[in-house]
Amino acid sequence: MRLRIDLAYDGGDFRGWASQPGLRTVQGELTAALTTVLRLPEGSLRVTCAGRTDAGVHARGQVVHVDVPEDPEEGSPTAARQITQLDVLARRVNGVLDKTVRVRRISEAPAGFDARFAALWRRYAYRIVDDPARVDPLTRNHVLFWPRPLDVAAMDTAARSLVGLHDFAAFCKHREGATTIRTLLEFGWTRTEDGLVVGHVKADAFCHSMVRALVGCMIAIGEGRQEPEWAVEILTGRRRDQGVVVVPAHGLTLEEVAYPDAAGLADRVAQTAARRTHAETDGVEG
Repeated sequence: MRLRIDLAYDGGDFRGWASQPGLRTVQGELTAALTTVLRLPEGSLRVTCAGRTDAGVHARGQVVHVDVPEDPEEGSPTAARQITQLDVLARRVNGVLDKTVRVRRISEAPAGFDARFAALWRRYAYRIVDDPARVDPLTRNHVLFWPRPLDVAAMDTAARSLVGLHDFAAFCKHREGATTIRTLLEFGWTRTEDGLVVGHVKADAFCHSMVRALVGCMIAIGEGRQEPEWAVEILTGRRRDQGVVVVPAHGLTLEEVAYPDAAGLADRVAQTAARRTHAETDGVEG
């Protein structure tokens, strides 16, 4: 049986999503918790996520899938009983997990569901406070403090100019053999009533460090060091520019992942898998 798990986590104490020997990761913690609760042999579960967040990046809307045995002959009787009571399973997994990771829901995945390849888009938010009087120590691990005021209108104009299908090599950390062509579906900036500067970016997938590099570019424009047109100049140059700083990870949160309805899952998986043959192109963001 394939299960879908909707997940949220504070990425501050993790070395990213992907399991790494000797390091604390979200994938490692979730896999260990599921293995313990289901009383399955170590190494028998493989948890796949929609977007592999890097060290320090948070998530409210991460989605993963995992295949578990339905037949007691393939696992333990405990496992067989618990996968028929998924709300109970979710509570027990949360009881094992550290409070920095929360399972929001566990459900039986429809036929053809794949958390990675079936995703239509991922949406991230980056949060900044640019007024010293509004800095809240209670949100210091989730909001970037910027010491100079930002022109949100200029940032928004620049962001919207990047929407569409482009080669984002200028905003991505190079990885051998990995494509940097992405479809940026939405990118814009707003200032909330309490003065928070929030950038929302949605794309079919992201390459490594792409969102944080885009935010760094927007900050340079928001400060007035560059004009809004500079963003397109950087994009068309197709190489990393020293003027684009990759901002810290703690202001970034994976907010949402969208999927087609059950009838469209198989087609979406086939379409995505056909054009992405490298692990680096699955929606990773660092």
